[in-house]
Amino acid sequence: MKKTRSRAHGGRVSIPLILSYVFDWIIIVAAAVVAAVFSTITPNKRPFSLNNAEISYPFVTKEKISTATLVICGLVAPAAIIFIVCLFLVPGPTVPKSTPKALIWRRKLWEWHTGWLGLGLSLAAAFLITNGMKNLFGKPRPDLLSRCNPDLLNIGKYAVGGFPNALEGFNVVAAAICQQTDKSLLDDGFRSFPSGHSSFSAAGLIYLSLFLASKLAITIPFLAPSFYSQDRSMFSAFPSRAEKRDLENSRIQSQDKQPGDNRVQLPSGHNDAIIAARNQAAAPPVYLLIFAIIPFFAAIYISSTRFSDFRHHGFDILFGFFIGTVTAVFSFRWYHLPISQGAGWSWGPRSKERSFWAGIGVGSYVGRGEADVVADNVDEENGTVDGPVTNDVGGTVGGQSGSEVK
Repeated sequence: MKKTRSRAHGGRVSIPLILSYVFDWIIIVAAAVVAAVFSTITPNKRPFSLNNAEISYPFVTKEKISTATLVICGLVAPAAIIFIVCLFLVPGPTVPKSTPKALIWRRKLWEWHTGWLGLGLSLAAAFLITNGMKNLFGKPRPDLLSRCNPDLLNIGKYAVGGFPNALEGFNVVAAAICQQTDKSLLDDGFRSFPSGHSSFSAAGLIYLSLFLASKLAITIPFLAPSFYSQDRSMFSAFPSRAEKRDLENSRIQSQDKQPGDNRVQLPSGHNDAIIAARNQAAAPPVYLLIFAIIPFFAAIYISSTRFSDFRHHGFDILFGFFIGTVTAVFSFRWYHLPISQGAGWSWGPRSKERSFWAGIGVGSYVGRGEADVVADNVDEENGTVDGPVTNDVGGTVGGQSGSEVK
């Protein structure tokens, strides 16, 4: 006979589960390291024309947004904001006052953890994809000729294309014509596509916009066919406690009912069984959009400086921004519920048995064995088991009571 406590109510966290998320962090850091190594590899150097006006812009030594500033804007600032939001806004107003402080702090830490996990995944993925593509394509930057210092006296020696006899001066030459002694400066001149500033800023700041929109419930109002007819207590921080609170409110309303009053008393708040369609959604305050949209605009500004600093062509910037946007959206949804339906929560942890592998025919990483199903339904105050509970492997567990679970 062993006393079991629910994980949702502060039970023990298994070692495999901890290692599972540690491994997530290892993969993210490893991807970032590989991307950094890519930046030291000599890229493919696409031949170019010395008369190409698109690569004839001056080399700007003082960039509007340096690499250090980019890291602060795309990584440090979003990470700090995510931490602050989780510290002060989580777990929200659905938590009853009787909820233990330890549970509240566990939820804060979990939302903080998943917030940073998603941010790390977004940035690492964008960094890796961008740097890999830069080396593969080797597209000249708009300021390549300023970096190159070409050997104009021996153009014919380096010509790899064109028709020298018919179109004198319009030869396509190899990168070997460059006399630039700073190898890193010259190599960087062939990394125009895609824009790293654009992809990195979009990956970090658009992810932050999505995170803020989720936590502040900023979404376009929508009407689901049947979703809002169901019990909404599933969105509270601790559903079982919210249900107890609503039952208590319903009981109080019934006691306050006056003799001869035949009106039906419905529970108040989010558990109302009948809600008019027009009352199932409402527009959020417009001022909240400011918080969610500023990071997005900041990413646009950072991207625009790469055009005005002559570091990238227009398509390079757009494609880099696209990469960052895709990784941001993907990473947010990987660790968080949909904004319009998730009430600001991230996904819960994986199960112990499926920390690393779910197996064919399972298709989910949240299923648990019979012992865990029982444990997750143990009431920590009186030790009773909320039932019946269905085990996804097969069979049911329910009807048990007492402080011990076999």
